[in-house]
Amino acid sequence: MTEPTGQKSNAEFLQGDKLYIQRARIALPILVRQAKARESIYYSDLAAEMEMPNPRNLNFVLGAIGNALRSLEELNKTGKIPLINSIVVNKSNHLPGEGIGWFLEAKNFEKLSKNQKKELVNQLLSEIYSYQKWDWVLRQLGLKPLKSKISNEVNSLKKYEKSGESEYHLRFKNYLAMNPQIFGLKENQNGKTEYQFPSADTIDVIFEYKSEIIGVEAKSIISDEKDILRGLFQCVKYKALVEAEQKVNDQIPNCRIVLAIEKKFPKNLLSVKNLLGIEVIDDIKMNKN
Repeated sequence: MTEPTGQKSNAEFLQGDKLYIQRARIALPILVRQAKARESIYYSDLAAEMEMPNPRNLNFVLGAIGNALRSLEELNKTGKIPLINSIVVNKSNHLPGEGIGWFLEAKNFEKLSKNQKKELVNQLLSEIYSYQKWDWVLRQLGLKPLKSKISNEVNSLKKYEKSGESEYHLRFKNYLAMNPQIFGLKENQNGKTEYQFPSADTIDVIFEYKSEIIGVEAKSIISDEKDILRGLFQCVKYKALVEAEQKVNDQIPNCRIVLAIEKKFPKNLLSVKNLLGIEVIDDIKMNKN
């Protein structure tokens, strides 16, 4: 597919000394990375990756991105550029903020029902994921696509030799199974440990809540950064396995897979977590009684 040539460089659309403009230049390549991976991103996760203390300030950042895309679209006459800021969603409802309505033809976004909003957002995400010119957009705005900084670490995982379970992992895994409230469940909904899939893979903990399965991969206090990185990829595998088992059991696929970590999640792995769309609960303190 040939790219539009553009009339001129349009980097001035995201230029200036204002903090929200500088942050917009950091945020857009991250959003493009997520679009290529077909993964939305939570406001809190985007803020953490950008080292922003308050996710609420992303409203100005995303607004600047939306304005830049619309200006680029009007100047170059190259067709519609999908509204990539709608890839950033709230954890509570998996929808973008109400400010997205300013960039939509129907500006009464906040008045739509929840189902109508979801239908509209799914359409926007489909357009974002299928758009093939994101690198061109970045170049027009004087930006570059992000490159992975940990590809060597990822490749090194292939040389892993599995060892026996440590007492730290066993204790942490059992603690998670007996404390479902960590995962937003009621206290009497204890999980099962070492659940085995038909593939013979096992996941540390499984909770069953109505029609939803919550799977947990546990990383104890002794897990290093490489082991936590491995856990992110394990979560990708477990999500596919849970959904496959639900399908063959005539169930609608419905699951959450969580990476539960006893210590704080490494900042160096934030981009991988967001790229893979993995839910992480970290810094879990075990009761000592």
